[in-house]
Amino acid sequence: MLKISPSILSCDFANLESECAQMKEAGAEMLHIDVMDGHFVPNLTLGAPIVKCLRPKNDLFFDVHLMISEPLRYIDDFAAAGSDLITFHVESESDVGETIAKIKSHGIKAALSVKPGTPAEAVFPYLDLLDMVLVMTVEPGFGGQAFMGDMIPKIEAIRKKAGELGLSLDIEVDGGIDAGTAPLVTAAGANVLVAGSAIFGKPDRTAAVRALRTAGESAL
Repeated sequence: MLKISPSILSCDFANLESECAQMKEAGAEMLHIDVMDGHFVPNLTLGAPIVKCLRPKNDLFFDVHLMISEPLRYIDDFAAAGSDLITFHVESESDVGETIAKIKSHGIKAALSVKPGTPAEAVFPYLDLLDMVLVMTVEPGFGGQAFMGDMIPKIEAIRKKAGELGLSLDIEVDGGIDAGTAPLVTAAGANVLVAGSAIFGKPDRTAAVRALRTAGESAL
């Protein structure tokens, strides 16, 4: 099943509650919440208090992406805030196995992300512990960047390895995803699409979600 996860990094933060409510009305399955610390990536966004405030207002699946140097330190906070899934980077300073275990200890889903410069093989040792792998198709840090087509073999490699291990793993793709690039990544094995400006940048968000879904499903 193809799932759409609109990235609130591209929303109007002055109207965060209503912007996120529109995503549910538009038919999205998830909300992608980017957390950046200004150190792991060169941008600063939001923290657990925002997730906590938003949680009672929206019952979509909270797909929280920690682009931070020491994710292990903050897992408890983001889990308590209402995250349904927490993604952290294999390139972070925290021990990968320990961080996955900490996420799972809260009864929520765990995912691992890879930057464009990191090979697919970096996540292979952890696949049987994960619910999802996030493949970045831009350098993380800012929205609105162009899709990096040379990341497609990485998606294919992760899907192939998951298949060899008998795992029904979600593969999420984030960066430059729109109706033009969605079929490329779903054909490669992705089934969760993160989109920011391709949804929030459109006047009709329902039509934008529908167009993205139709495009992605066309290659399945």
